[in-house]
This record gives sequence, C-alpha cells and structure tokens, in this order.
Amino acid sequence: MRSTFKVLFYVKKGSEKPNGNLPLMCRLTVDGEIKQFSCKMDVPLRLWDVKNNRASGKSIEAQRINRAVDKIRVEVNRRYHELMQTDGYVTAAKLKDAYLGIGVKQETLLKLFEQHNVEFAKKVGHSRAKGTFQRYITVCKHLHEFIPHTYKREDIPLKELNLTFINDFEYFLRTEKRCRTNTVWGYMIVLKHIISIARNDGRLPFNPFAGYINSPESVDRGYLTKAEIQTLMDAPMKNTYHELVRDLFIFSVFTGLAYSDVKNLTTDNLQTFFDGNLWIISRRKKTNTESNIRLLDVPLKIIEKYKGMTRDNKVFPMPSNTTCNKILKEIGSQCGFKTRLSTHVARHTNATTVLLSNGVPIETVSRLLGHTNIKTTQIYAKITNQKISQDMEVLSHKLTDMEKNICSNI
Repeated sequence: MRSTFKVLFYVKKGSEKPNGNLPLMCRLTVDGEIKQFSCKMDVPLRLWDVKNNRASGKSIEAQRINRAVDKIRVEVNRRYHELMQTDGYVTAAKLKDAYLGIGVKQETLLKLFEQHNVEFAKKVGHSRAKGTFQRYITVCKHLHEFIPHTYKREDIPLKELNLTFINDFEYFLRTEKRCRTNTVWGYMIVLKHIISIARNDGRLPFNPFAGYINSPESVDRGYLTKAEIQTLMDAPMKNTYHELVRDLFIFSVFTGLAYSDVKNLTTDNLQTFFDGNLWIISRRKKTNTESNIRLLDVPLKIIEKYKGMTRDNKVFPMPSNTTCNKILKEIGSQCGFKTRLSTHVARHTNATTVLLSNGVPIETVSRLLGHTNIKTTQIYAKITNQKISQDMEVLSHKLTDMEKNICSNI
C-alpha cells in the first residue's frame, strides 16, 4: 500500500523577528505522522499566501522566496523516493532526517574505491597479483582527475552515479587520457567491479551501468611459428645471460607458464603424476587456479641444464620481467622475427603453435593455461593455416568415396 505523503510550507506566527518577518517552516506528513523543520529563512507576513503555500506577487523578494521553497520541495521529494527505493517504506521522521542529513553517512565513489584498494593491497602476493592491484590504482587515479575536471568537485556520492557519469568517464579516458579501446574496456570493468561492491552491500540500490555498452577490439596477438621456434633454439647467443633468457622463453613455449609462474616454480612443484611422467603441479599466481602440466622433453632438458644454480628451492635463476623483455627484444631482432618477443608471447605460442596446431582440444588448452573461462583461451588461441590445411586433408580422405559418387553424376 502506497504511503500518503504531503509537503506544506507555513510561517511560524508568534516568532516575529525584530524586522517583523516570520520564520518559514516546512511540515512533512507521511501516513498521518507529522514532522517539521525550519527552512532557515524569514518571510514578511504580507507576502505569504497561506492558500498557495507561496509568496504572492512578482517582486524580487517574492521570487527569491519561491525559488527557495521550490528547491526544498524538490529535494524533499527526491529524498522520499530514495527512501522508498532503498527501504521500501518512509516515515515523517526518516524523511526529515534524510533531508537534513541527520544520521546519514554520505557514501562517495572515491572513498569506496580507496577503501577497496587498501584491502586489496593486503592480498597482493598471496591470492591477488600485483599487476591487478596496479590497474585498480590507475583507474582510481584517473577518477581523481576526472571528477574535478568534469563535475567541478572532489568526489561524488554513490547515489548520484548514473549512465551519464559512466559515459562521461569513458569519454574522458578516450580524449584526455588518450586510452585505446581495449584499455578503456579494461578500466571500465574495474569501475564496474567497484560499483558492484556498493550494490551488493545495499549502498547503491540501482545499477549505473544499465544500458552501457562497450566491447574490446579483436587484437592480433603475436606468436612464433614452428620454424621460428627452431630458429630461436639454433641461434647463437652473445652471452650466458641472453642464453638463460632464451631458454626461459622456450620453457614457457612448451609449458604455457606465465613469467610469474616460472619465477615461483620450485622443485616441490615437480612431481611424478599418476601416469608415471614428471608434471608441474602448481596454481597460477594471477588467478589461483590449478595448473597441472606434463613436462615434455624440451622443458625437462632446460630444467636439468639449470639444476643447482639457484637458492630457496627455485627451479630457475630468474632475471626481472623487464630485463627478460628487453633481452628478448634484442634476440627477436637478431633472429629477424616480425613478432616482437616478450615473455607473454611464449604463452601465446604455446596455445597456438604447440597445442592447438597439434590437435589439442581448446578445453584441454584452457585447463593447461590455468584459465578460469574458456573465452580467455579463445582470445589467446589462433588456428594457424597449417592446422586448417591438416584438418582439411583429413576431411578430404574421409569424403573420398562420397565425392567419387557425386562426381560420377556431374
């Protein structure tokens, strides 16, 4: 049953000011309950129209009073509808307190974001990756610039978030920060996650992202062909440091492990599995998902090559990711590759050249890569022309008899 709700303005007689004006009051009535509060302004009795709840006439003073009355009425109505939406019911006392801000903690976006980042920082190195944390820091930083730039304020209440805010932020990222489409897409996912926190705990009763549409662009992710892998393995390295980085890259090509997972690999992760073969039994650092990989001959030889060269039970002596990528760039240039080598290109090569091109089903590839969603695997993986040719050759043999019969009737 809908509440009965009424807003009434009146002058408080018997409380004249020295100039003869009377205090203007607002009376709220909800389901028969009445509460009133001062409008913090005085009105000449001669101007007040009791019947119409407004100042009469068109004088400058009357217009000023009526603008203030209209503003209060609009704000009271807004608060009423907010309470109905969040709590499902309204009382006159709750409405009065909501309008005056009594007992109401104003939740804001940046405060929520910063609180989230403080909590997330505690998980870095345990269940969450440093790279993911850095993305949250970056988006929060962009919002700190965006809100004053577009809305001329330092922060914004959660309840004021809407689709316009979302679209304005996207436009800011594209124009002021010159972010590319896929970067914008990733940043908006971060913002959507922060807003979902407020929605899930009841601080935001609606979804500002409703109606928002954005999708990533298809990116040509680099990988090495079978011939290029062989070229890389045969190429002479100018020193042992370059040779180490090359070997680590090849190890990832044949295991699909990301840089952070290779870095954290210990001899405890190398276990003889149910089939009698040596496997890597581990969990991905980024997603904490299980990632069990059988060691083929090439990675086994690389492990043996660096055995005993590390401390703390680590399998490999690992340079930093930045150093690896710098050296890989030099090696790729030396080998004449069009694809710019990086530690992550090894993972793409594993999915494409080593696994999919050799007939490993994408579901198995997804498990080997430790993905939580097969859509992620589809982004990494490409079907090479060589694989298409092999599949069509198999199909051709299967259709031989059928094609003979059809051709004889043509």
